[in-house]
Amino acid sequence: VSTMNAKTSSGGQEEASGMRNEALGESGCLEEAKRHRVVRVAYVIAALDLTLLFMQMGVMPYMAKSLGLDSVGFGYLQTIFGVLQLVGGYIFGRFADLFGARAAVILSCASESLFFLLMSLSTSIPLLFLSRLPGVFMHGIPGAQKVITDMTTPSQRAGALGKLGLCFGVGIIAGSAMGGVLSTKFGVYAPTYVGLVGSLINTLIAVLWIPAQTKPKSDQHVAEHSTSQSGSLFSIREILRLMRFPGVMEVFIVKVFAGFPIGLFMIMFSIISMDFFGLEAVESGYLMSYIGVLQMVVQGLVVGKLAGRCTEMTLLRLSVFVFAGVGLGMALMRTVWHYCIIAVPLVFAFSMLATITDSILTKAVPSSDTGAMLGICASVQPLTRTVGPTIGGVLYKQFGVSSFGYLQLMVNLGLFVYLLKNKIPLGEMKS
Repeated sequence: VSTMNAKTSSGGQEEASGMRNEALGESGCLEEAKRHRVVRVAYVIAALDLTLLFMQMGVMPYMAKSLGLDSVGFGYLQTIFGVLQLVGGYIFGRFADLFGARAAVILSCASESLFFLLMSLSTSIPLLFLSRLPGVFMHGIPGAQKVITDMTTPSQRAGALGKLGLCFGVGIIAGSAMGGVLSTKFGVYAPTYVGLVGSLINTLIAVLWIPAQTKPKSDQHVAEHSTSQSGSLFSIREILRLMRFPGVMEVFIVKVFAGFPIGLFMIMFSIISMDFFGLEAVESGYLMSYIGVLQMVVQGLVVGKLAGRCTEMTLLRLSVFVFAGVGLGMALMRTVWHYCIIAVPLVFAFSMLATITDSILTKAVPSSDTGAMLGICASVQPLTRTVGPTIGGVLYKQFGVSSFGYLQLMVNLGLFVYLLKNKIPLGEMKS
């Protein structure tokens, strides 16, 4: 009898354990589906944000010209926007760490709404300069990256971040086309009205579809502990603390310098396309659309698959090596068709470098500091836009288009040797 009772008890325990495991499995599947849904929402917000951004970039020169702003003044306008983005990148990241990814995305979308509102009211040059001020908190891509970082596991992160390139391609193609059509048919201020409506829709999407807490429950205590230790939005000491984690400084240096020469080239591209390639405005638009399509193909079909099959250090070395080859091609190119061929490895290297370095750096710091790290990464492009016009203008005027290619070749060859000889400690920071 006792043996039968023991067997019955054992069977009941096994059945109860099986039911618990089944319930946990169902709960895990629901949680996984919820995370995927939130990540998809982040992609939608990023795509709409980039579309609106490229739409206003296309009409901005014409609006400035209609208000009587010359080329020098327009350069000052762009520099001010770059400085605001540079300063605001880290502050935005710290804000995301302190108050959550949802609050950060809402702040970015609300700032973009104010940006378009001020642009629509810009009937004078001072008001046009004033409209740049909300740019300090306009960081749609870092906000989406923060959501994706919180909602994915480290092994999924590189692939998920890589898919943001699809949003970039959509933004280039749709934004450039919409800006041109709207300004031609309805006037130069029409894109600003559409941008205001679009940014308000983006804000509503963030409020309704991004959960208040995106970090895993196991990370919430860590985030609260980090917040209590350092509650300031901007601190040089905090930046230096993040840079002291193993491998962070080395990877960040590669991120900054590998893409800097091509960043100078892209800043001067509007002038190069007119003077060197001899393109009209429409042809230049077609070329930008071609780059957007390449971006979508590479990010959607190539980066994610390679990230799942190769180590991150291998892909980092590959992107730097391809960048060096792109530099040689740029130094030798003579026609726009040469550039169309070079653009394929260029887009691959650029996309791979951005995705892999962001993935490495966010995994190298505690989960409570990923927003700050993404903010620092987001400051790289505004830094290039701030100092780029001066350096790029000197290079182009004194040495021609080939100088960008030779600089790209030399810098990336040096970085490739550095990555081969130095074993950078890449570790995943545990909560």
